[in-house]
Amino acid sequence: MGTVAPRHAVLDTHTLLWWLAGRMRSLGRSAARFVASVDGGDAVAHVPAVVLVELSEAIQRGVFSLGEPFDVFVQRLENTPSRYRVVPLDAAVVARAHTLFEIPERGDRLIAATARQLSLPLITRDAEIARVCGVSAIW
Repeated sequence: MGTVAPRHAVLDTHTLLWWLAGRMRSLGRSAARFVASVDGGDAVAHVPAVVLVELSEAIQRGVFSLGEPFDVFVQRLENTPSRYRVVPLDAAVVARAHTLFEIPERGDRLIAATARQLSLPLITRDAEIARVCGVSAIW
């Protein structure tokens, strides 16, 4: 019997990129189940603002393409709160990230801090960043 996908979770950057690219086989089973739940309208993906920054940078470097303008994509996310919630980078997340310097990369620290601040699991293949911040890693 498989585990039940959470109803709410925070996305790591690689999860969003692979999901958008249709690379479902790159996702772990539980991560793929969560994404399918979001696609089906049964779950909500919380997308940290820093994940959007990293997506934007991947597009700018030419390693990723959305097939639509970036601002249109972001607006679509924001206009579908029943499936996606963009989580702003605010002072509380930054303060939480300040306690997570065991995570060396700034983006990972901010993503992990967002999950901790929201008390939600993190959809990531990097279980270590979830462990450091004290949330469940779903993969």
